[in-house]
Amino acid sequence: MATPDFIRTIRAAAGHQLLTLPGVSAVVFDDEGRVLLGQRADNREWAVLAGIPEPGEQPAACAIREVYEETAVRCEVERIVSVKSLKPVTYENGDICQFTDITFRCRAVGGEARVNDDESLQVAWFDVDALPELNEHSRFRIKQALADEPTWFATMT
Repeated sequence: MATPDFIRTIRAAAGHQLLTLPGVSAVVFDDEGRVLLGQRADNREWAVLAGIPEPGEQPAACAIREVYEETAVRCEVERIVSVKSLKPVTYENGDICQFTDITFRCRAVGGEARVNDDESLQVAWFDVDALPELNEHSRFRIKQALADEPTWFATMT
């Protein structure tokens, strides 16, 4: 994900120290029950679509915006699937971030899936029983989005 300008401003003052940041993820399904994934440009891995809310932006609005910006697919948020504080990540430049991820289940309502910015190498719809290689967290978010359960909250670190 590209670093938003407001994070660059904070980094100018904070240096590489740990920043705790909000993050949102969108597990988007189409009418056929397929899930929309993007192959990230930074690490070449397939993943659930995600981003960082701008200051004052509501998390659900951020999910909708990020999906459109990355894939040209329009979606609506159906519900929150999970809320979890992720492990800290150290980037190549030494910056350290820890994201609190809010994952939303979304439904596609328009647009054709395509690479729509420089954050993805590919975007595609996948049958849930024929997913590409995904990290554990992406698989967990998809599983929770498919489950007919209340929102999952992490209660232990």
